[in-house]
Amino acid sequence: MQQTQQPQGPPIDLKNTTEVKNADGGSIFQQGVILRTVSKFVTGTEEDALLPIPVFFDPSTKKIQKASVPADLRDELKDELID
Repeated sequence: MQQTQQPQGPPIDLKNTTEVKNADGGSIFQQGVILRTVSKFVTGTEEDALLPIPVFFDPSTKKIQKASVPADLRDELKDELID
């Protein structure tokens, strides 16, 4: 059986990136999930389903890093976001 390789983007030089700080001025974030309900009519199943959306949040404030939230949800979650 032949394995297919996923296409990779260009290599990223970390010197050309920008650090993201949390509310305490540190660099550590935690990963969590936002759960959304998907109608059984959309999923084609007998019951509604849960859709987990991975996000990063500040462990001290529990605020979600805005860049990790899909653009379609940012307005709805605006009170829980940090830049």
